[in-house]
Amino acid sequence: MTDGTTPGETRGPAGGAGAGAGDGGGPAAAPRGTGGRSGATPPAAGGRAAQLAHTGLRSGWTTGACATAAATAAYTALLTGDFPDPVTVTLPKGHTPAFALAAQASGAGGDGLPWEPPREGPGPAGPGAPWAMAGVVKDAGDDPDVTHGALVRVTVRPLPPGSGVVFAAGPGVGTVTRPGLPLEVGEPAINPVPRRLLREHLAAVAARHGRTTPDVRVCVSVDHGEEIARSTWNGRLGILGGLSVLGTTGVVVPYSCSAWIDSIRRGVDVARAAGRTHVAACTGSTSERVAVALHGLPEDALLDMGDFAGAVLKYLRRHPVPRLTVCGGFAKLSKLAAGHLDLHSGRSQVDKGFLADLARRGGASTELADRVAGANTGLAALQLCTARDVPLGDLVAAAARDEALRVLRGAPVAVDVVCVDRAGTVVGRAGPRGA
Repeated sequence: MTDGTTPGETRGPAGGAGAGAGDGGGPAAAPRGTGGRSGATPPAAGGRAAQLAHTGLRSGWTTGACATAAATAAYTALLTGDFPDPVTVTLPKGHTPAFALAAQASGAGGDGLPWEPPREGPGPAGPGAPWAMAGVVKDAGDDPDVTHGALVRVTVRPLPPGSGVVFAAGPGVGTVTRPGLPLEVGEPAINPVPRRLLREHLAAVAARHGRTTPDVRVCVSVDHGEEIARSTWNGRLGILGGLSVLGTTGVVVPYSCSAWIDSIRRGVDVARAAGRTHVAACTGSTSERVAVALHGLPEDALLDMGDFAGAVLKYLRRHPVPRLTVCGGFAKLSKLAAGHLDLHSGRSQVDKGFLADLARRGGASTELADRVAGANTGLAALQLCTARDVPLGDLVAAAARDEALRVLRGAPVAVDVVCVDRAGTVVGRAGPRGA
């Protein structure tokens, strides 16, 4: 799960939020058909890893992980003529899954391949330049992911020296058309962490075969991706033409309301049994890192709240811990601030009108408040206010803290709230209150 509301790779209105995919970091079993191995360590007695294991659901891999595997295989074939199968990649938290190739092809020249759009930008390195394509079938584990079973293809072509890695959106991968997302308008909807993973793995392949840097065009496509994207929020966010390539850890954390809520309760029980007086409820691994950095909390004091703010607060109302830090993406916590206890994008949306009202309370002009109300995303609203020195992040954090205290109904729990952006930068804070 990336913190905040991100383009929906997974789970449209009937499933989990696109932001929910890939921010897990819990142990992942090897997905079906990959021949993979996860490289995961055994879960601890408490904390986030144990909470994830408690659900009994099988994790999977994000589209970003699949694209990285396909690109690694395609670039290796471009340099050597041979496709590694299976192909192993290393994900940000140390998982090392191996993916079986579901498609592979190579040749020379040839525009107009069915999985590749016409080239733009730097041309190929000479006439008849070679190309290679590899494809991996996405396995989302037990997550109700709309992209489960989709074929993710990557076509790699050489570019002139000094070009670096150039990304392109093939059929089924969207293009960003509105501001407020972590990519510039006009860019392929391949999010920052998958881009970094792709660059790192291509650089490793280049180094293994005596190249200094990869100078290649990387075109990512998803079979039937434009059709699948109709079940996500991409169109509403201005991502047109297909899916987003997402993932911050490469792991899809399986989503089940009952199992997840039960795991939250067990996490609170473990923390209380260990004598913890301070716990942190986090929306994902990015916010969890921030909470640990701010408060130095041990693993068994960390609750993987995900979208279930209500489940955390209602259980702590009956089984209190003296101090609760709620840490999460700005957009998700703006939903809590507005009174939503389920932060899932299919069941609650960022209320730009509410953010505009908060901005007015923080000194925003009518013109700025109107722009906030019309912003494309919560992040865009935050950026507008930050540029005018209106502390929208702090206002959202304070409103979220007040809503949490309302749900706690006087339970002996002091609450503070931390809002972060996708990079893990703190963009809003409200100090402890209550108890």
